[in-house]
Amino acid sequence: KQWYQRRVRGQKNLDAARKILGTSIGKCPKPKLFKGYIDLELQMREFDRCRKIYEKFLEHDMSNCNTWMKFAELETILGDTDRARAIFNLAIQQPLLDMPEILWKAYIDFEIEEEEHERVRALYQALLQRTKHVKVWISFANFEASIEHTKKAREIYEEADRSLQSDTQKEERVLCLEAWREFETKHGNDETQDAIKKKMPRRVKKRRKIDVEEGGEGGWEEYWDYIFPDTEANSSNLKFLQMAKAWKKQQDDDDSDSEEDDEDDDEDAAD
Repeated sequence: KQWYQRRVRGQKNLDAARKILGTSIGKCPKPKLFKGYIDLELQMREFDRCRKIYEKFLEHDMSNCNTWMKFAELETILGDTDRARAIFNLAIQQPLLDMPEILWKAYIDFEIEEEEHERVRALYQALLQRTKHVKVWISFANFEASIEHTKKAREIYEEADRSLQSDTQKEERVLCLEAWREFETKHGNDETQDAIKKKMPRRVKKRRKIDVEEGGEGGWEEYWDYIFPDTEANSSNLKFLQMAKAWKKQQDDDDSDSEEDDEDDDEDAAD
């Protein structure tokens, strides 16, 4: 009888707590209240209630990546991978997210844990459509290397190197090449290791004028720059073409002057 009474009192307290939390969330939907309510239902192993609270939480703030990840984590713990995948998939489609890089990483890690390698590749490709950040390229290549797909990993590094060939991404390209060189040290041979060495840039010190507001006098500052072998070769070829064009123009001008002189001599002879 005493046990039954304690249980009734406990149930009444639980119902009261739920009512208080529900009313509080309705009036002031703060993240702390949602989390407290979810923790309560987790302790009671009321997982369906947890799902409903997570849904309400996300209705309040669809940009909260941590909420999406916790919701998917709950489904993963419960063994419902399809539901967890659906949550992740819906999350990455949101137009505004507070920490998208963490969410994408969690989704990719989830598929890696499930050994769904084709899904992992599809996610990396989708992410690269949104951002060409060097860390994404390196992570993609590391994934392929981790499952011993060295050829695919090398192809990713090659594509990344081509993608990062701009004057504004020199440091990112260096990071990519350094990761590539480390990959070849572990998985490559003499030929591939020599090839990546030839791609590494020279680090040179340069000077540039300091930009100042209009009317002021700017000084000069020193900075480190990277000179890549392929861009250096392209620059040399460009200079050669420019010299060739200048020489051709000079030849055309000389021929034109010569023809004018011949016409003048003919007119003098006629007179």
